[in-house]
Amino acid sequence: METDSVAELVTRALAALRAATDPDNPDNPDDPDDRDDWHEYGPLLWRAAADGAAALPLGLELIGSADPIEREAGCDLLRDTGNQHEAVRAGAATALVALAQRETEGRVLRSLARAIEMTYDPRAVPVLVTLAGHPDAEVREEVARSFAQVVTGLPDGPDIRALIGLTQDPDQRVRDWATFTLGVQAEVDSPAIRAALWERTADAHAGTRTEAIRALACRHDHRAVPLLAGLLGDPEGAHLLTFSAAQITDVPEPPPALLEYEPGDDWVTDAVNACNPARRARLDAWAWELVSTLHRIRPDLDAAVSMERFGWGRSLGVAAASGPSDYDMEALLARADGDPARAAGLVAADLPRTLADPPPGPRPR
Repeated sequence: METDSVAELVTRALAALRAATDPDNPDNPDDPDDRDDWHEYGPLLWRAAADGAAALPLGLELIGSADPIEREAGCDLLRDTGNQHEAVRAGAATALVALAQRETEGRVLRSLARAIEMTYDPRAVPVLVTLAGHPDAEVREEVARSFAQVVTGLPDGPDIRALIGLTQDPDQRVRDWATFTLGVQAEVDSPAIRAALWERTADAHAGTRTEAIRALACRHDHRAVPLLAGLLGDPEGAHLLTFSAAQITDVPEPPPALLEYEPGDDWVTDAVNACNPARRARLDAWAWELVSTLHRIRPDLDAAVSMERFGWGRSLGVAAASGPSDYDMEALLARADGDPARAAGLVAADLPRTLADPPPGPRPR
């Protein structure tokens, strides 16, 4: 049984952080990621953050320290605490915004960027936008990573403009992360976003180029189709995210390179099915029949089919007296052996009526 107090865990984490970052420590290997102290530091802070009520004030105290190592650990503690406890996020965001206005140490700013993302607070956006112009490439890289949970959803929002700028960064790791965050995680679209992504399809860095191609495919941009086919034709094999992108392109038939993969793999099968226009049309017809049948046999249920903006799969959402339920359309139809009417019956059986629900049929006048 773990009996360490939050203060004890943080004290041990600080000792591990100091050892891991000490350039004069003879036990440190050349690669910082191989240092045992780093592997101890994170789990210790995560355990400390589990007690949100005790971790928050300790994190706030640490970020006020004159020691940058303590401020870094304080940011990391606030990040883990906010990640585990919604109640502390507003207070953490207020403190981190104030710290951003006075902090000058690059390593602290990197931790600050990671921490403020986990507050899910809109006040994080102007902080990250400002840090996007920092001279330290490692700070800019963390910023490119950290917009994901606080995006405004506005195609011309300050976060999107900052990410577009970071896709043109001289550092390839910054460009790579900015392209991924803008292209996949932001889930917004505009001519300016597509122009930025298209520019990166010619990037000298292979990872950045790949992210840009997949992001354009997710936006149903047919300029990406031949480029995506090139990724699928890689002799070493394609990444799983490339197969996911292939599902969304709306091409009239599967790219030839896709058909060369083993059909037994789920991601290959899903991509081939999604690139089949006859199958797409059939699934649309099934969805219509399923919802129509469900409305007829259970008028008390509010059912609708939706599709992710940057996805291919269909989902059935049902609002019932017992609460909302969601079904993956293909999984539901598989349960019903491909029969939409039977699938509607399965949903009706999953969501029993309450005493207040009216029976099917004509209602009394």
